Amino acid sequence: MKVLNYIYPLQENLMVFSNTLSPDIIAAGFHALSDPLRIQVIDLLRSQELCVCDLCGHLGTTQSKLSFHLKTLKSAGLLRSRQDGRWIYYSLNLPQFVALEQYLAEFRRFSPILPAPPCQDA
Repeated sequence: MKVLNYIYPLQENLMVFSNTLSPDIIAAGFHALSDPLRIQVIDLLRSQELCVCDLCGHLGTTQSKLSFHLKTLKSAGLLRSRQDGRWIYYSLNLPQFVALEQYLAEFRRFSPILPAPPCQDA
């Protein structure tokens, strides 16, 4: 292991930030962003908070279909909701987007493309 740390000194610094996020949280975030309708929801909420009825109107979908997608986004921590009377309003949870963005940015900053170490099984 010391040889690897000597050969690959940056290895110790890899994924420092992502270690604070569990793999489940990271996967849930990217899963939530993997559906075109959910991406449209995110785009609509970029500039303002919207209620479910407004989202349905903009997206041309039913409330029951949208409800599933909103639940997925909220479970991934990408959305916040608040209730006002009988309406639920949704907005982006920007700190979670920052966390996913930083997770990806670490690959660019700390992941050198190095050759594989020699195999020990010979």
